[in-house]
Amino acid sequence: MAENESALNRDGCNCSEAVCIDAMRIYDSCSDKDCLEDIRVIFTQPVQEIINSATNVRIRDAQVLQVCLDLQPIPFNRGFYSVDMTFYFNVSLDVFNAQPNGCTTVNGVSVFNKKVILFGSEGNVKVFSSDSCSANCMQNSRNMPKATVQVAEPIALSAKLCECAPQYFEPCNRFPECVQAVYGDDFATGPQMRTVFATIGLFTIVQIVRNVQMMIPAYDFCVPEKECVPSSDNPCELFSRIEFPTNEFFPPRACDCSGDEHCSRSSN
Repeated sequence: MAENESALNRDGCNCSEAVCIDAMRIYDSCSDKDCLEDIRVIFTQPVQEIINSATNVRIRDAQVLQVCLDLQPIPFNRGFYSVDMTFYFNVSLDVFNAQPNGCTTVNGVSVFNKKVILFGSEGNVKVFSSDSCSANCMQNSRNMPKATVQVAEPIALSAKLCECAPQYFEPCNRFPECVQAVYGDDFATGPQMRTVFATIGLFTIVQIVRNVQMMIPAYDFCVPEKECVPSSDNPCELFSRIEFPTNEFFPPRACDCSGDEHCSRSSN
């Protein structure tokens, strides 16, 4: 410990000591930009009946409901793992029919599968933890790395209505319960009179992390420097602490959104 402290001090670090922490280290990661073109939107049976009588559709929004990940080691390539991801999107659509002002907003689910290969190192030890204890026996698990995926808000690009029915589809075998519960009804199966395909822009960052012990410099304990302000029951007093929302009254210019430093000079 003394050797580590002297080494840190020689490097100009003002830390008080070097401590060992148990943390999740990122061994490998990748970012991706996917244009998911013409992925099918699945609806519940009542909504599918609306789609069957539609003349046109327009996409409104798309949100990520759930991402299921499966991590498997790659044979004959030690330390590398395949990360299989299944994305579930909630797609909101405006559905038009032949009647005047005949516009209905509906929601459906789209599924997208993606696979990446990343390095996650090796671990040949068993991990025992007191967090999960049953019958006075600590559980152990394989020392596998952990896969994570970060997803930005997807961009709803377009949607189209097609009269050509795709092959038979059984969504009950693919949708997890948390996704099924969002729609509150069984999804329509089999070929339909009309089918909707959506195009969605997706930004992701995939990481493989592993629990390791690392030596880091420690400066001090994180002691809060700010006092807690007591809450007040007076709504006007609470309102007086809120800053005036100037930006809400003056929308940003195009150069402000792009971060152009010369914008203010050129506009003067």
